[in-house]
Amino acid sequence: MSPTDAAAIERPTRVRYWVIVFAVTLAIITYIDRVSISYAALFIRHDLHLSQPEMGWAFGAFGLAYSLFEMPGGYLGDLLGPRKVLLRIVLWWSFFTAATGRTWNLASITTTQFLFGAGEAGCFPNLTKAFTTWLPAREKVRAQGIMWLSARWGGAFTPPLVAVVMGFVGWRNAFALFGLVGVVWAVLFYRWYRNDPRENARLNDAERRLLSQSATLATGHGDVPWGRLVRSRQVWMLCWQYFSLSYGWYFYITWLPTYLREARHLQTTSTAWFGILPLFFGGLGNPASVVAGAWLRRRKISVTWARRIMASLGFAGAASFLVFSTTRTAALPAMLAIAMASFCNDLVMPCAWGAAMDVGGKFAGTLSGAMNMWGNFAGFVAPVAIGHLLAWTHSNWNLTFYVSAGVYLTGILFWMLLDPVTPIER
Repeated sequence: MSPTDAAAIERPTRVRYWVIVFAVTLAIITYIDRVSISYAALFIRHDLHLSQPEMGWAFGAFGLAYSLFEMPGGYLGDLLGPRKVLLRIVLWWSFFTAATGRTWNLASITTTQFLFGAGEAGCFPNLTKAFTTWLPAREKVRAQGIMWLSARWGGAFTPPLVAVVMGFVGWRNAFALFGLVGVVWAVLFYRWYRNDPRENARLNDAERRLLSQSATLATGHGDVPWGRLVRSRQVWMLCWQYFSLSYGWYFYITWLPTYLREARHLQTTSTAWFGILPLFFGGLGNPASVVAGAWLRRRKISVTWARRIMASLGFAGAASFLVFSTTRTAALPAMLAIAMASFCNDLVMPCAWGAAMDVGGKFAGTLSGAMNMWGNFAGFVAPVAIGHLLAWTHSNWNLTFYVSAGVYLTGILFWMLLDPVTPIER
């Protein structure tokens, strides 16, 4: 055997990185489907004759269903594996994405958004489960950073994409096209993915050895220690910090275009381009957090404190920039401040999902589902609360930012009480 052949055998193949490719593309599709309704809200309100509070309920219906079905979706991933569960999830939500374009009144769009949220629930916990089994420990948090960067940027560029598509086919047919993309992804993923990476014939022996430990977590199981989860302070702090994170963030994918039109008096085209900034900056926050966390680790800071420091900086920065945005009279400085709040928001994301993987272990799907469930309950509360606040205060947008800033600050307390590294089941 030549030295070249021997080196090729010793060097692991990189088949495992395809799981990141699938996660990235699905994250982009997810946010295109989720964010498109915020841009279309003006047209939907006009055609369906909806008030601000009624549109808030339509937004909130997605978040409520997403939160209710998130942990069951994660549990199914632990029980059956992500392959079958993600197929069901993506086909379901793609159908109701298309159905959004066929709604005719408040009841129909609220029901459709609820069923859309129920379908999409479990997506990211199952992708987290896939990372847990398909990637070695040193690559998992980095993969989360890449995935969330892609998710945010997918959402960031949705407004101009939706503007172009709706310009050609109208808002109703645009949702049908977006739903079709998800169907294509589901078919390709199901053909390629296996719950146990060792079943993929393309892995060489070196990559199999590299994944030998993580692959043991792929075995389907339903023995989730529910009592331990409910009694665990780790679990509750993990859930509450994600609620604090999600409450402020949901503004960017629900009410932001309305804010730009009504508070900043921007036209439709300007709204689409200004709407890029928060999620674009938020995407940058994810790799920035990973790099900064690695820098802290090289300075002999423990993983626990590195995550606490990054999360606390993120929450404090998000609250500060939101409040600062209320002092700006021009649209561009205000939007840059909001974009920086989103950047700081996403400094927390790799810390939170990394903690869910480490604390959850073989129950990573269930635990990340619980965390995302609690976070997306904020996705129900925030849009509804904002709609009613605007109605009660005659469109006082500043008050909505003050409330979000206050919720952000509670996240620091939850992180100080969280042990983000010790597994629930050693």
